[in-house]
Amino acid sequence: MYREERVCLSLCINALLMLCLQAFLQMCNLPVRVVCRANAEYMSPSGKVPFIHVGNQVVSELGPIVQFVKAKGHSLSDGLDEVQKAEMKAYMELVNNMLLTAELYLQWCDDVTVEEITHPRYGSPYPWPLNRILSYQKQWEIRRKMKAIGWAGKSLQQVLEDVDQCCQALSQRLGTQPYFFNKQPTELDALVFGNLFTILTTQLITDELSEKVKNYGNLTAFCRRIEQQYFEGHDKDSSATASARSAKRSLLR
Repeated sequence: MYREERVCLSLCINALLMLCLQAFLQMCNLPVRVVCRANAEYMSPSGKVPFIHVGNQVVSELGPIVQFVKAKGHSLSDGLDEVQKAEMKAYMELVNNMLLTAELYLQWCDDVTVEEITHPRYGSPYPWPLNRILSYQKQWEIRRKMKAIGWAGKSLQQVLEDVDQCCQALSQRLGTQPYFFNKQPTELDALVFGNLFTILTTQLITDELSEKVKNYGNLTAFCRRIEQQYFEGHDKDSSATASARSAKRSLLR
């Protein structure tokens, strides 16, 4: 059933979400074929990515996809007790509320990054003036979201402090374990890997964000371990990590 699975990605932050999904599917030992599409958001039934195409079914966004896969008999967290499952969900909320939001902030709310990196990268698949129109439309959408959640008035330094606090919490929870819940990966491991690996390998105007992550040796070792176990040698031609590794592979060495 999963042989026809496709994960379509847009650009920028969507590559992060696709990495989380790809890591999750690899950890479930499910084959996945990645198909890159610049218009993935418009192909998704919910307008959000990532999404999978399985037979005649299309499921979008990471949470619903995890539930869909679980309904087919594949779950990474079945071995956890109820307390551990609650703890896992709390950490996943932390990652989504802090790391993912911080990455959105840097890519769409930092004026220098927006003009020099985000707008050219996001608009690259489209001709002028569509490239500019879509880029500004996306920027307006993200900034409206930041205002709604109270992040619009934050300074870059405040955002970096939030990231550091999140990394500190994750580092303490991981400790010396190979995964966040000892010897087996869970959905949390896939989510953390996708976010941290993207931070470590995405080119931005400043390296301050990646430096926050690199301050925690067990987190960078965790990313390297996940990459080696679940990505190296797996579908190299279509892997979402290919371009990232070529850009800044030394970050994980």
